[in-house]
Amino acid sequence: MVFVGIGANLTNSEFKTPVEACIAAVETLRNIEGITVVQCSQWYQSEPIPKSDQPWYVNGVLHLETNLSADDLLQKFHEVEEQFGRVRTVRNAPRIIDIDLLDYKGIVKIEGLAQLPHPRMHERAFVLKPLLELSPNWKHPLHRKTAKNLYENLAKSQLCEVIEI
Repeated sequence: MVFVGIGANLTNSEFKTPVEACIAAVETLRNIEGITVVQCSQWYQSEPIPKSDQPWYVNGVLHLETNLSADDLLQKFHEVEEQFGRVRTVRNAPRIIDIDLLDYKGIVKIEGLAQLPHPRMHERAFVLKPLLELSPNWKHPLHRKTAKNLYENLAKSQLCEVIEI
């Protein structure tokens, strides 16, 4: 299984809300040869981590099937982000769109473009809560805990709620 995180907290002239940008990113991914979007979680609203005065984020998780390598897949994600107008500055900066490769077929990899699994996914409610929808029994390739176990052990201070669309 391949899991991907999508998030946004900025708007632009094309996308009036971060939800619109996230939905458009999913549709763009659907049109890339070699990628099949199997399932998409609901969209969630979460406050920035670390806490800051930037706008809250919209986040979701996708289950994909692909014949692309992890590095090639991540390169496609970066191309989509660039197409949407994302400019990479500093870590945790606000963004129009963010597409992260969370888990690629359970592989553990620290070299190359894709670090697997995503190094902070197990610490983020905005990743684990939507992942629970898609695969509650998914096991973290390093920690060997399920999405449910990881989510239950998170600090309750991470606010992450479903957005009614």
